[in-house]
Amino acid sequence: METITWGDFEKVELRAGTVVRVEAFPEARKPAWKVWVNFGPEIGELKTSAQITAHYAPEDLVGKQIIGVVNFPEKRIGPFLSQFLLTGFPDANGDIVIARPERVVPDGSKLC
Repeated sequence: METITWGDFEKVELRAGTVVRVEAFPEARKPAWKVWVNFGPEIGELKTSAQITAHYAPEDLVGKQIIGVVNFPEKRIGPFLSQFLLTGFPDANGDIVIARPERVVPDGSKLC
């Protein structure tokens, strides 16, 4: 495992945000949702494409907090522009389980 410095870690903007909208993404090569998240007044609302359909329906996600990396460059995924990375862990089948705060925190809170 490669080690990083504390300064390297501080560069990663891991922020809490609340899912405000989820839509189907039929153009995606692998099953995915389009997800919009409110990261608070400093960052605002960002969108991403997430391959999380195995465990989550849209109604399971809206109103829930997630953890996202908000300082990656935007990435075009087909016709969609992804603005952040929704974080998670693969389960035993390789399907993603979303990383979430244990308790509700203010949107935009930075992981420390």
